[in-house]
Amino acid sequence: MKYPSQILLLLLSTLGISAITAAANLPQASHVPGGVAIVALPDDANFSQVRFYKRRVMTVANGDTWYAVVGLPLTAKAGDHRLTYKNKEGEARDLSFAVTDKTYKEQRITLKNKRHVNPYKNDLERIAKERKQIGAAFSKWSNRSDINMKFDKPVNGPFTSPFGLKRFFNDQPRNPHSGLDIAAPTGTPIRLPADGTVVESGDFFFNGNTVFIDHGQGLVSMYCHMSKIDVKNGDVLKRGDVIGKVGETGRVIGAHLHWSISLNNTRVDPMLFLATSHQAE
Repeated sequence: MKYPSQILLLLLSTLGISAITAAANLPQASHVPGGVAIVALPDDANFSQVRFYKRRVMTVANGDTWYAVVGLPLTAKAGDHRLTYKNKEGEARDLSFAVTDKTYKEQRITLKNKRHVNPYKNDLERIAKERKQIGAAFSKWSNRSDINMKFDKPVNGPFTSPFGLKRFFNDQPRNPHSGLDIAAPTGTPIRLPADGTVVESGDFFFNGNTVFIDHGQGLVSMYCHMSKIDVKNGDVLKRGDVIGKVGETGRVIGAHLHWSISLNNTRVDPMLFLATSHQAE
């Protein structure tokens, strides 16, 4: 018996089987702020016309089912949210899914470089310029269907600061931690966790030496605080290629890699993209 996609997803949930069991190439579903919603799409959807709060979202096929893979912002409220899409006749439709709440821990960091807490005027001008570069990189969209969202760990080392921490620098509140930190000595190679193209790189005020990788359909990864960048904009890379080396450039208190993953220009928890074996490292 063939079930409609929404009924199949409900049956899987009822049986205690996540959508990822049916779609092994997808990240782990986590319908919480900072998580990834994986929503089965109806058969009549025009898969290039799916939006979440007006932003285009990734759509991929797995077996006979098409899924929307949606990045949920840390500001998302618990409750019902909706995707909008157009069917193949061009008619507008809504598709609802639920988001549950999640509380993230606090982290307090003392920085010796006071400019990284209260930047000077010329620093603020630089930061504003770089914010546009960063926004453009995270907004990158390239049409690609062969996207493997089971990522390797980009560098060998223990996980330190997790995603989503409510951060305080010198007791001053700042934005939540938008990535995952992996501690490693300066010079440790950083290897690309999945195929992609370099869309931006350079030395940024807060992030230090940084590389942005476009993996397709709004999936972009960022690597910060590097001691050396070994790639250039436009490079087409394969999983396992070395993109640079771990360092402590930018706003840091020690050598580590800050790794961010963005979907539909929304930062999400990189742990959702890692195989279970890597999560335990």
